[in-house]
Amino acid sequence: MLGEATARAKRLRMMIFDVDGVLTDGTLYMNDRGEEMKAFNTRDGHGIRMLQEAGVRVGILTARHSRVVERRASELGVALVRQGVADKKMAFEDMLALAACVPLDAGYMGDDLIDLPVLIRCGFAATVPEAPQLLHQRCHYVARSSGGRGAVREVCEFVLRAQDRLDAALNGYTA
Repeated sequence: MLGEATARAKRLRMMIFDVDGVLTDGTLYMNDRGEEMKAFNTRDGHGIRMLQEAGVRVGILTARHSRVVERRASELGVALVRQGVADKKMAFEDMLALAACVPLDAGYMGDDLIDLPVLIRCGFAATVPEAPQLLHQRCHYVARSSGGRGAVREVCEFVLRAQDRLDAALNGYTA
Protein backbone atom coordinates (compact mmCIF):
# COMPACT_ATOMS: atom_id res chain seq x y z
CA MET A 1 0.00 0.00 0.00
CA LEU A 2 2.88 2.40 0.76
CA GLY A 3 4.19 1.89 -2.77
CA GLU A 4 0.84 2.94 -4.20
CA ALA A 5 0.72 5.96 -1.89
CA THR A 6 4.21 6.98 -3.01
CA ALA A 7 3.30 6.65 -6.69
CA ARG A 8 0.16 8.74 -6.14
CA ALA A 9 2.01 11.41 -4.13
CA LYS A 10 4.71 11.62 -6.79
CA ARG A 11 2.32 13.12 -9.33
CA LEU A 12 0.71 15.75 -7.04
CA ARG A 13 0.52 19.32 -8.24
CA MET A 14 -1.87 20.42 -5.49
CA MET A 15 -2.49 19.35 -1.88
CA ILE A 16 -5.60 20.44 0.02
CA PHE A 17 -6.05 20.20 3.78
CA ASP A 18 -9.09 20.17 6.04
CA VAL A 19 -8.76 22.27 9.20
CA ASP A 20 -10.49 20.81 12.27
CA GLY A 21 -8.88 17.49 13.11
CA VAL A 22 -6.13 17.88 10.49
CA LEU A 23 -4.48 21.30 10.83
CA THR A 24 -5.77 21.37 14.42
CA ASP A 25 -6.48 18.63 16.94
CA GLY A 26 -10.20 19.11 16.35
CA THR A 27 -10.90 20.88 19.63
CA LEU A 28 -13.03 24.01 19.25
CA TYR A 29 -12.31 26.77 21.73
CA MET A 30 -15.04 29.41 22.09
CA ASN A 31 -15.27 32.31 24.49
CA ASP A 32 -18.43 33.90 25.95
CA ARG A 33 -18.70 36.21 22.93
CA GLY A 34 -18.76 33.23 20.58
CA GLU A 35 -15.29 33.98 19.23
CA GLU A 36 -13.48 30.90 18.07
CA MET A 37 -9.85 30.06 18.74
CA LYS A 38 -7.79 27.26 17.20
CA ALA A 39 -4.31 25.98 17.91
CA PHE A 40 -2.11 25.37 14.86
CA ASN A 41 1.16 23.47 14.87
CA THR A 42 4.09 25.55 13.60
CA ARG A 43 5.84 22.47 12.17
CA ASP A 44 2.72 21.72 10.12
CA GLY A 45 2.86 25.28 8.83
CA HIS A 46 6.48 24.89 7.86
CA GLY A 47 5.64 21.68 6.01
CA ILE A 48 3.06 23.61 4.00
CA ARG A 49 5.67 26.23 3.14
CA MET A 50 8.11 23.53 2.06
CA LEU A 51 5.47 22.05 -0.25
CA GLN A 52 4.76 25.45 -1.75
CA GLU A 53 8.46 26.19 -2.27
CA ALA A 54 8.74 22.86 -4.10
CA GLY A 55 5.99 23.98 -6.49
CA VAL A 56 3.03 22.11 -5.02
CA ARG A 57 -0.02 24.36 -4.73
CA VAL A 58 -1.70 24.22 -1.31
CA GLY A 59 -5.36 24.79 -0.48
CA ILE A 60 -7.60 24.71 2.59
CA LEU A 61 -11.12 23.26 2.50
CA THR A 62 -13.27 23.29 5.64
CA ALA A 63 -16.92 23.01 6.61
CA ARG A 64 -16.62 25.63 9.35
CA HIS A 65 -15.93 29.34 8.86
CA SER A 66 -13.44 31.07 11.09
CA ARG A 67 -11.49 34.31 10.84
CA VAL A 68 -8.54 32.62 12.49
CA VAL A 69 -8.34 30.21 9.53
CA GLU A 70 -8.23 33.18 7.15
CA ARG A 71 -5.39 34.65 9.17
CA ARG A 72 -3.42 31.40 9.34
CA ALA A 73 -3.85 30.82 5.61
CA SER A 74 -2.65 34.36 4.92
CA GLU A 75 0.41 33.86 7.14
CA LEU A 76 1.27 30.71 5.18
CA GLY A 77 0.62 32.28 1.79
CA VAL A 78 -2.28 29.92 1.04
CA ALA A 79 -4.64 31.80 -1.25
CA LEU A 80 -6.91 28.92 -2.24
CA VAL A 81 -9.22 28.75 0.80
CA ARG A 82 -12.81 27.57 0.97
CA GLN A 83 -14.63 27.86 4.31
CA GLY A 84 -18.19 27.20 5.44
CA VAL A 85 -18.51 24.46 2.83
CA ALA A 86 -21.37 21.99 3.25
CA ASP A 87 -20.64 20.15 -0.02
CA LYS A 88 -16.91 19.48 -0.04
CA LYS A 89 -17.10 17.51 -3.29
CA MET A 90 -18.40 20.54 -5.19
CA ALA A 91 -15.90 22.87 -3.54
CA PHE A 92 -13.08 20.45 -4.38
CA GLU A 93 -14.13 20.46 -8.03
CA ASP A 94 -14.21 24.29 -8.02
CA MET A 95 -10.73 24.40 -6.48
CA LEU A 96 -9.45 22.00 -9.15
CA ALA A 97 -10.88 24.21 -11.89
CA LEU A 98 -9.27 27.34 -10.41
CA ALA A 99 -5.91 25.59 -10.22
CA ALA A 100 -6.29 23.99 -13.69
CA CYS A 101 -5.70 20.62 -12.05
CA VAL A 102 -7.25 17.19 -12.58
CA PRO A 103 -8.34 15.04 -9.61
CA LEU A 104 -5.48 12.54 -10.04
CA ASP A 105 -2.95 15.37 -9.63
CA ALA A 106 -4.57 16.63 -6.41
CA GLY A 107 -4.31 15.33 -2.87
CA TYR A 108 -6.58 15.84 0.10
CA MET A 109 -6.17 15.25 3.82
CA GLY A 110 -9.34 14.97 5.88
CA ASP A 111 -10.40 13.37 9.13
CA ASP A 112 -14.14 12.69 9.12
CA LEU A 113 -17.05 11.40 7.07
CA ILE A 114 -17.78 14.80 5.49
CA ASP A 115 -14.36 14.48 3.82
CA LEU A 116 -15.07 11.09 2.24
CA PRO A 117 -16.53 12.41 -1.06
CA VAL A 118 -13.26 14.26 -1.70
CA LEU A 119 -10.99 11.50 -0.38
CA ILE A 120 -12.43 8.97 -2.84
CA ARG A 121 -12.05 11.36 -5.82
CA CYS A 122 -8.58 12.78 -5.36
CA GLY A 123 -5.37 11.18 -6.54
CA PHE A 124 -3.78 10.99 -3.10
CA ALA A 125 -5.96 10.63 0.01
CA ALA A 126 -4.51 11.04 3.50
CA THR A 127 -5.96 11.00 6.99
CA VAL A 128 -5.03 11.05 10.67
CA PRO A 129 -4.99 8.13 13.14
CA GLU A 130 -8.09 9.48 14.94
CA ALA A 131 -10.24 9.29 11.80
CA PRO A 132 -13.03 6.72 11.56
CA GLN A 133 -11.98 3.30 10.30
CA LEU A 134 -13.88 3.86 7.05
CA LEU A 135 -11.46 6.66 6.18
CA HIS A 136 -8.48 4.49 7.06
CA GLN A 137 -9.79 1.92 4.59
CA ARG A 138 -10.29 4.48 1.80
CA CYS A 139 -7.12 6.54 2.20
CA HIS A 140 -3.75 5.87 0.63
CA TYR A 141 -1.84 7.20 3.63
CA VAL A 142 -2.66 7.29 7.34
CA ALA A 143 -0.32 9.57 9.27
CA ARG A 144 1.32 8.28 12.42
CA SER A 145 1.10 11.75 13.97
CA SER A 146 -2.20 13.14 15.21
CA GLY A 147 -4.16 16.00 13.70
CA GLY A 148 -2.74 19.31 14.89
CA ARG A 149 0.31 17.45 16.20
CA GLY A 150 2.47 17.03 13.12
CA ALA A 151 0.24 14.99 10.78
CA VAL A 152 0.29 17.69 8.10
CA ARG A 153 4.10 18.01 8.28
CA GLU A 154 4.38 14.23 7.98
CA VAL A 155 2.23 14.23 4.84
CA CYS A 156 4.10 17.19 3.36
CA GLU A 157 7.42 15.40 3.85
CA PHE A 158 5.94 12.18 2.43
CA VAL A 159 4.89 14.05 -0.72
CA LEU A 160 8.27 15.78 -1.03
CA ARG A 161 10.07 12.45 -0.55
CA ALA A 162 7.86 10.80 -3.19
CA GLN A 163 8.72 13.62 -5.60
CA ASP A 164 12.45 13.40 -4.80
CA ARG A 165 12.33 16.98 -3.48
CA LEU A 166 12.76 16.46 0.27
CA ASP A 167 16.57 16.63 0.23
CA ALA A 168 16.44 19.90 -1.74
CA ALA A 169 13.87 21.28 0.71
CA LEU A 170 16.18 20.41 3.63
CA ASN A 171 19.42 21.62 2.02
CA GLY A 172 18.93 25.21 3.15
CA TYR A 173 18.99 24.01 6.75
CA THR A 174 21.89 21.59 6.53
CA ALA A 175 24.36 23.59 4.42
